[in-house]
Amino acid sequence: MGESKQLRVGIVGASGYGGVQLVRLLSEHPHADITYLGGNSSAGREYVEIYPHLAVPLTVETVSVDVIVNRCDVVFLSLPNGLACELAPQLLERGCKVLDLSADYRFASLEIYQTWYGSDRSDAGTNQQAVYGLPELFGEGLAETRLVGCPGCYPTASLLAIAPLLKQGLAQPDSLIIDAKSGTSGGGRQAKEHLLLAEADNSLAAYGVTKHRHTPEIEQICSRLAGREVMVQFTPHLVPMVRGILSTVYANLRDPGLVREDLHTIYSTFYRRSPWITVLPTGVYPQTKWAWGTNRCYLGIEVDARTGRVIVMSAIDNLMKGQAGQAVQCFNLMHGLDQQMGLPKQSFYP
Repeated sequence: MGESKQLRVGIVGASGYGGVQLVRLLSEHPHADITYLGGNSSAGREYVEIYPHLAVPLTVETVSVDVIVNRCDVVFLSLPNGLACELAPQLLERGCKVLDLSADYRFASLEIYQTWYGSDRSDAGTNQQAVYGLPELFGEGLAETRLVGCPGCYPTASLLAIAPLLKQGLAQPDSLIIDAKSGTSGGGRQAKEHLLLAEADNSLAAYGVTKHRHTPEIEQICSRLAGREVMVQFTPHLVPMVRGILSTVYANLRDPGLVREDLHTIYSTFYRRSPWITVLPTGVYPQTKWAWGTNRCYLGIEVDARTGRVIVMSAIDNLMKGQAGQAVQCFNLMHGLDQQMGLPKQSFYP
């Protein structure tokens, strides 16, 4: 792709939290020209009316495949689950590339998707084209695909912590326990009682215990990495902060003689070509605030010689590396661009 090439980009679901992150990032991306913003409840409104802090001179339009394919080369679908699978086949057939931020194209098996998400699908052929959009693990496939299923925020944080353990055969796959905590923006922009300030503030609560929809997504990729079927114990929690995820992973080591310096060397080598992964010095543990506003993932590693377990802590911004930032990273790789292009490298702090 030439240095001056501009790609016409559309964002469907532009008024949600994922959508506004995409608008912010792509409006400053040197190879992206936002030519279409789509939505339903926000259709007909000027974008600056919805988000006055973003000087984007566009109006949100009713979602129309005909309009999108005439104006866009690439489309980001930031929609609730079950909607992208209706739009993506039409968009792909008519020449658009698609990045889906929902769960619709994250699963190789539609049977698993339908079991956990409860909707029938008739797009098996389209689903087979999708590449799971976690660049640090599957970046090679992104350059060739026209359809990306962008991972969920919890799976992104958890899988980046887990991948070296399974890929290198360091941990017992069936011993994986994931304790993860997320800010309230992970619940989206629509009004929900449990996300109200009076409900969420000064409180910490688990939810979706044993049945959270990100569980099969994590298990699918763990199974690919381990070369065998893997089950994990995953428990998410809601933390009274706006953005960020801290995922703490526990696993039994195959070799109880490994120390944290060994694991640090292995992780640093595993992610040596991954500019968005920061493996912290031994004894330093990540904080979510360090990742705010960036596409970065911070990893901290500890080994408990007493129990024979490794503990890996992973911190990301759920709206960035866990959603829109990672989608832009995939967009870059799809078009032969530097994967860091258009993405902030420094957090806003404090």
